[in-house]
Amino acid sequence: MPSPRLAVVAAAGRGTRIHPRSTTVPKVLLEVAGKPLLTRNLELLRDRLGVREVHIVIGYLGDLVRATYGDGSELGLELRYHVNDDVDGGLGTALFTLERAGLAEPFYMILGDELYLETNHAELRDIAEPWDAVCAIHRTDDPEVIRRNYAVALDNGRITALIEKPLEAPSPFAGCGTYAFTPAIFRDAHATPRSSRTGRLELTDVIDHVARRGGVVRAFELTGHYLNVNTVEDLNAANYLARTLHFAEARVSVVIPAYNEAASIGHVVRDFRPYADEIVVMDNRSSDGTAEIARAAGASVYSQPLRGYGDALRQGLDLATGDILVLVEADATFRAKDLGKLLEYLKDADMVIGTRTTRQLIEQGANMDGLLRWGNVVVGKLVEALWWAREPRFTDVGCTYRALWRDAWQKIRRYMTRDDAAFSPEMMIEMIRAGGRVIEIPVSYYSRRGGESKHSASRWHSVRTGLKMLRLIAEKRLNLS
Repeated sequence: MPSPRLAVVAAAGRGTRIHPRSTTVPKVLLEVAGKPLLTRNLELLRDRLGVREVHIVIGYLGDLVRATYGDGSELGLELRYHVNDDVDGGLGTALFTLERAGLAEPFYMILGDELYLETNHAELRDIAEPWDAVCAIHRTDDPEVIRRNYAVALDNGRITALIEKPLEAPSPFAGCGTYAFTPAIFRDAHATPRSSRTGRLELTDVIDHVARRGGVVRAFELTGHYLNVNTVEDLNAANYLARTLHFAEARVSVVIPAYNEAASIGHVVRDFRPYADEIVVMDNRSSDGTAEIARAAGASVYSQPLRGYGDALRQGLDLATGDILVLVEADATFRAKDLGKLLEYLKDADMVIGTRTTRQLIEQGANMDGLLRWGNVVVGKLVEALWWAREPRFTDVGCTYRALWRDAWQKIRRYMTRDDAAFSPEMMIEMIRAGGRVIEIPVSYYSRRGGESKHSASRWHSVRTGLKMLRLIAEKRLNLS
């Protein structure tokens, strides 16, 4: 039997267990390391299995899936969409949708909400003949993974039974959402009763029916990394896995806004240079030689008129070429010794922001007195309360020191409008509004070298900056900006 030439992706589910992420976006469009799960699986079918024709079964928010991928030409695929009107009836009902669509040849099937990284899917094309169905299985020493998926009973490479969410597994394998079927699977779907446990037509029950009637159900052992994304924690774990696999290869760009910081800019550039692939200094036409000092220390300097702090950071982020973007001040109030902390937590987040409010990490003489520190805490908690459903935790809205992934920046770029110090809370708010994961960690805060702060040099400066931030927060919450 030749390997199938077409594939099916199941993308109709409501994703209730990953609520509230799935309220406005179908689960298959949730991103892992900047790329939707469905995109990853379409690329897998194209690149590993040689498929060009893919049938996508849609249901809940299916119009968004159709609008995102269109005819599939941008991916080099021919996509066809089929609506499952019984999306709550179980995954097995997708087979009825495909039967009505007229599929009459063998096909691969993959669940659109699963993550596969560095797997051996290409070997599935050479599965031993004959077969009525093929199920991918993944070896694991974690019985909880098997309980959350399905278990298989094996006999010399053949699957003799499938058990959905078993209490005890008969083998050290978790069943995955990668399959191959012949059109006979439609007949078996009609012959399979609804689950007594869920009242739904479960796909595992249909395949179990094939095995028990004497059909050939072959096991395909999948190597590499596999994760079934059902909950928010699963999504976080998927992001961590995808990011850590190639984290050492990620390029780091440090972006520094500067205006008349000749006393400190050279030290800051030299401090961060050993840990960054690129340092971008946005110089607002300084008159004290800031640009020349930064350039001599090894930075790429862009000296041009800028409208303020926010404009400098926005343009610097756009110009930076790294996979990871780090923001830091030019006045030496932050040090490279904390960069490792930000990067480590960035494996588990879209953005990591520093907080200067931990008293043990504030150097004596640093511009962080009690009023300024508690002002940041109060405004940070206000943002928490106003976006409570997004589960943020903030104690500092004005800390420049932060790191984020380039794809996260691109996701919020169009909404970043502030040219002043309100750029900092705006970035935090837009990231959580976009569904990003933001983690705050303590960083050391030092006395500035030379000059004075443009935003908190005096109580009046601090109050004025705080009022601008509060206005920005109100506008964002009321969707006025």
